[in-house]
Amino acid sequence: MWRIGVDLGGTKIEAIALSPEDEAVHRTRVAAPQGDYAATLKAVCDLVDRVAAALGDAPIAGVGLGMPGSHSPKTGLVRNSNSVWLNGTRFENDLRARLRYPLFVENDANCFALSEAADGAGNGFHSVFGVILGTGVGGGLVLSGEVVLGRNRLGGEWGHNPLPWPDENELDAPLCYCGKRGCIETFLCGPALEGQYQALSGERVPARTISERAEAGDVHAKAALETYARRLAKSLAAVINIVDPDAIVFGGGISNIPGIFSSARAALPDWVFSDCCMTEFRINRWGDSSGVRGAARLVSMKNGLPRGEPW
Repeated sequence: MWRIGVDLGGTKIEAIALSPEDEAVHRTRVAAPQGDYAATLKAVCDLVDRVAAALGDAPIAGVGLGMPGSHSPKTGLVRNSNSVWLNGTRFENDLRARLRYPLFVENDANCFALSEAADGAGNGFHSVFGVILGTGVGGGLVLSGEVVLGRNRLGGEWGHNPLPWPDENELDAPLCYCGKRGCIETFLCGPALEGQYQALSGERVPARTISERAEAGDVHAKAALETYARRLAKSLAAVINIVDPDAIVFGGGISNIPGIFSSARAALPDWVFSDCCMTEFRINRWGDSSGVRGAARLVSMKNGLPRGEPW
């Protein structure tokens, strides 16, 4: 049967239909409503209806949705979303009440990891850690094709651990939206890279421009990317020391910057607790549609993903 996937992002909402043969069709997207919970619910429902209409009479097994943050297994309320207007809501329940299909909701980074492990850059590996580096920093862990959720549904949440082995100039850590200081996200998100370049050059430009300027020989852009790569290496070394995945697959806007991952990969041995480091670094196969493909795959997982206690 067909599955509909929805990727709810901070700036856009995307939907696709995934065929029984895993072919993605009828891709459509809209701008995400900013700060408006009711409008967000309506936008998701409208996209699902649009994709369903395009499928005609084809049978639809359900809708999978990837979102920033997650639902608490204790209360059922959204927590830890950088789309902060979702926090404290019963988003999944409210959306389920509006849709006519079975609904499966999971963190967007978990959807990304699931997609890339299934038929993307992580295909063929037993353990895959999926990393999203964009407006925020997310992660998801897949073992033998199954998303690792964890007892507290925090599997893969590396972005809200402190930056490991901080240099002296990193001790005065910035405040994160989560309320703590020094989270990895505050050092590795796109705005952090832009801020690092601004501190060196006095000019704030998008991450893509920083990459272009580095290639053109801009010393400040090169220095900002070198600092970013060093911080990325330290942060991922902590993940490797605990999980030791076969492969790390990268997504998000930062993944489009050439050279940054080879620099981080080369620096890993300085912090990995081993006499060798054979972890594979891979750039995602499916681009910014990887998350929505993974969301659609939620529908076909056996009995969906476990929910713990009923809400």
